Amino acid sequence: MKFGKFEIYPVSDGYIYLDGGAVFGIVPKVLWQKILPPDEKNRVQLSLQCPLVVAKKYKILIDTGTGSKHNEKFCQMYGLEKKATLLESLCRFGYQPRDIDIVINTHLHFDHAGGNTTINEKEEIVPTFPKATYFIQKGELEVALNPNERTKASYVAEDFLPIGGTKYLHLVDEDAVEVEKGISLVKTGGHTRHHQCVKIESEGQTAFFLADLIPTAAHLNYPYITSYDLFPLETLESKKKIIKQAFEEHWLLIFQHDPKIRMGYLKKVDERFEIEEVKVY
Repeated sequence: MKFGKFEIYPVSDGYIYLDGGAVFGIVPKVLWQKILPPDEKNRVQLSLQCPLVVAKKYKILIDTGTGSKHNEKFCQMYGLEKKATLLESLCRFGYQPRDIDIVINTHLHFDHAGGNTTINEKEEIVPTFPKATYFIQKGELEVALNPNERTKASYVAEDFLPIGGTKYLHLVDEDAVEVEKGISLVKTGGHTRHHQCVKIESEGQTAFFLADLIPTAAHLNYPYITSYDLFPLETLESKKKIIKQAFEEHWLLIFQHDPKIRMGYLKKVDERFEIEEVKVY
């Protein structure tokens, strides 16, 4: 879609299945199963949206999905569905890995950074996007390199260690920083201490990529916070702030994990916020 001076492409790395109870946290199953019905393993389907933003100078990919390095056991555990991989999705829109100039990682969990790297013909793990600079919060990388018992299952070192050289890596150590004119990183915390979202501004319009701050449209409801969030009260405060501003200023909200709704604008229904979907093909 055309968005001011930018173009935004709905690039995807397919779908992942995660435990519904974990995805919806304290919300009872009797409520959330009406929104996302679980499978026989109590898992719900989540999309892996990784938008491509094409600017005048740069082609910017936001997150990289799970990638293709995982073994069969891993794929079955998370029910990975890839009718089209991230790279096939990019190719559909006419772009190749070498065309990407910047990769933004909202955080380094395996379903957001797994496609950062790939396995080449020599069985070496190398950056998937050989010309790209990867923008990562410094604190997020430090945590990913030193996970604790609760977080270690979320981080896969092979997703980010091969891009550890200065040639590929740009570490961000600020709450807000501009990557390109009109495209900025906004640190929200909550899901992880250094989780960041992406704000896109052009010609009086604003779009906001929510990542895991608000993973699906259902999570617009304030109590709907995942059990994966390490700092849920931070999530709650950031969510309130972003939703209020997005509603008042008519932002386009872009979801990462909603299996049905890619993006839309907020509307208020009986004092609750809902999404008015914008279709993208």
